[in-house]
Amino acid sequence: MRYVWLVFLLLVGLVISWAVWSPRPETTSTAGHLEPIPVHTVAYVVSAKPTPRADSVVAFAMRQLGTNYCYAGSTPETGFDCSGFVNYVFARYRIPVPHSTALLISTGRAVERTQARPGDIVVFTGTASTSTTPGHAGIVISKPGELPLRFVHSSSARRESGVKISQVEGTDYERRFMQVRRVL
Repeated sequence: MRYVWLVFLLLVGLVISWAVWSPRPETTSTAGHLEPIPVHTVAYVVSAKPTPRADSVVAFAMRQLGTNYCYAGSTPETGFDCSGFVNYVFARYRIPVPHSTALLISTGRAVERTQARPGDIVVFTGTASTSTTPGHAGIVISKPGELPLRFVHSSSARRESGVKISQVEGTDYERRFMQVRRVL
């Protein structure tokens, strides 16, 4: 596969260099002066990675609803823990995020809670009332400014464990809320 990309890039380079350095045709004006024909240059950016759309990320995450919870799990077959779920969903779109809630708090860039949009990562403290470190994460599914802020996540809750949808406002997640992180 590496050789295919090398040949492709070589051909792109040759086409660009031919377009830039090839002799330009000229026309003669009525006064006998040579005037160059105007040339319009168009630049194309070639990227091996398409930019995923947030709605695709959210739709893929929602297809995992009902998958079992499994400590340290990272596949639908074995089940997910919260960071394994986030990691699995973003890996599908080749967006690297860690399989560690402690590291998710520094992934991407921080966004105000009111500006959260679908595809953002939401991070919470652990369940202990004195916890101040990241302990849970999910993927925002609400539109910016929409209340309540809803997210899809893999929960270890005794009641209704597994991948499900929850909300921040009016729940214990409001007390535990830390940050919204944007990686898209």
